Amino acid sequence: MDTVVHVAILRNKKEIDELANFIESGTTENLKCGYDGSLHFFKNNMVIKDIDFRMNDSKCMNFYFVMNGKSYTTKLSAAAKQFLQSLMPNK
Repeated sequence: MDTVVHVAILRNKKEIDELANFIESGTTENLKCGYDGSLHFFKNNMVIKDIDFRMNDSKCMNFYFVMNGKSYTTKLSAAAKQFLQSLMPNK
């Protein structure tokens, strides 16, 4: 069963743009290898895009989303992983 362990809300346009650039940084094979988390982009209190991601498996690090009925998988880089980890609370 999936459990939410952390929610981060980004309102800073620079951070949102940085995250969007990571997601758009080159397609990769459409791999289904499980996911570590998800991102939800909102506009006017409505979800406009859901994106799943995998960052804790060096052989399968990607973002996955559907746009216009087509599935896309893009590479989750080391910099993207670092950015996502920076959103997590310190342990």
